[in-house]
Amino acid sequence: MIGQFGEDVVKVFAAELGSALGFLHDCAIIHRDVKMENVLLTDEGHLRLADFGLSRRLERGGRAFTICGTIQYMAPEVLSGGPYNHAADWWSLGILLFALATGKFPVYPETDHCSMLRRVRSFLYEMPKNFSPPFALLLTELLCKTPARRLRTLERFKRQTFFHGTPFDSHLLQKSPMELILELKNRPDRPAKARRGLTLEPFPNFDCDFLLTSPCTPTAPDLSPTLANMERVEALMQSHVPQDDASQREVFV
Repeated sequence: MIGQFGEDVVKVFAAELGSALGFLHDCAIIHRDVKMENVLLTDEGHLRLADFGLSRRLERGGRAFTICGTIQYMAPEVLSGGPYNHAADWWSLGILLFALATGKFPVYPETDHCSMLRRVRSFLYEMPKNFSPPFALLLTELLCKTPARRLRTLERFKRQTFFHGTPFDSHLLQKSPMELILELKNRPDRPAKARRGLTLEPFPNFDCDFLLTSPCTPTAPDLSPTLANMERVEALMQSHVPQDDASQREVFV
């Protein structure tokens, strides 16, 4: 709706997401899919990191090897098949903050991991001239291609000049609503822009009535044949998943 955010807004968003990553990593959790689509907004316009479908437990000093995540946010060590650790989440945060401040990604996504890895390794990640020096420095440290030299802890993150005067206490951060977000939320053109021209017409084989049904309306007795088949398939798949191995499963992308 506005193309990009100013650094004053990005600063609050960065502090909230950085705090979320720091908390997860202290709990020995690596998220592995930090991206815009996995960030939710509260009624006050503050951020919540969501979707832990690719997350896993990884102790400090541990290593992971699964190539997973969303390709334009993936750190070079993830694209190469590892080993990687929690530092990969901080790279993804750097990509996200760059996109929030510019409205575009520093590197456009390729169709496969090998091509994306070559592009990421050869790209210089030059900062736009309109970035303030403290913000450019923050992104440069987050987008360091060498994981061991990358900004990869919340303590280092908080010490960045960009955050001078910014509280990292969650209560203080969220004490005031994000006025810009509330203004955008109440703009009359928001529903149309949120749909981005999407209509139900391109889905002739999809049960669109199901989309329009109130969440509180019981739909089970009137399931369409398509939805009924989906339920049967899901039930069949569940019955073939060994329960003992459920905690060991990883999602591959």
